[in-house]
Amino acid sequence: MASLCCCCFSGENADDERRPLFQPAGATQPSTTGSARQTRPSHTDTATTTHSGRLQMRRVGLSEVDQRFSDVAETFNEQREHYEALARCVAHLRQSYGCNHDNTLLLSECVKRIRDEHGRHYRITLQIKGYDFSLSAVPLESGEDWDNKPPPQRLQLAQDALRGVSQAAKMTVSLGTKLQELIGWLLRSEERLAGQVAKVALSYQEQQRLEGNLQVCLREMRRGKELSLGYKQRAGEVLNEASQLAGVEP
Repeated sequence: MASLCCCCFSGENADDERRPLFQPAGATQPSTTGSARQTRPSHTDTATTTHSGRLQMRRVGLSEVDQRFSDVAETFNEQREHYEALARCVAHLRQSYGCNHDNTLLLSECVKRIRDEHGRHYRITLQIKGYDFSLSAVPLESGEDWDNKPPPQRLQLAQDALRGVSQAAKMTVSLGTKLQELIGWLLRSEERLAGQVAKVALSYQEQQRLEGNLQVCLREMRRGKELSLGYKQRAGEVLNEASQLAGVEP
């Protein structure tokens, strides 16, 4: 899993202000306060995202509000990472067992093909406990040889993949719920935030800059809200399908 971006609230000059509050994983961070000044990026002070679609924010001159925007960006970027891990696990599982390559997150065909391949020697079931599900493989034959014999490697890999799907889906839904609360508060407070930003500015030029930054952040909020809802919905469908495959009403 890729690590979350680091927050870079360093410095108060315009160059620092124009850098995203969150940078892509692996971005070089200044090691000391004296090294905080860097070459100004080529982009202007407008809405920007990395090529991977992560949220990025701008400073608005209010420490509490800046922190809230940072919390949203961090939560969204983490949710996106879990959702991408979910999609990778499902895609790998579907490819391994020759399922239809339709880029869906459906698991039923995969479970059926796993049963077809391993059902002669193992009772294959999907088990669920709370929001966690896993693939159970119980030997159909008894005896010391079977009791101590691990499942075939392909079956173990399928079990690992489904555990990964379960964890990623659960975290995508959980973070999506948290994110909607964070974003909702900020969007409901838009008018009040605009007034606070106008008061904190020391000059007209700074006011224009900070107000522009606020609009950038709010646009990112709306974009993040829409994307996050989609991630949460699709992850929830995975959990519901797992419940049905396990014989439990979602």
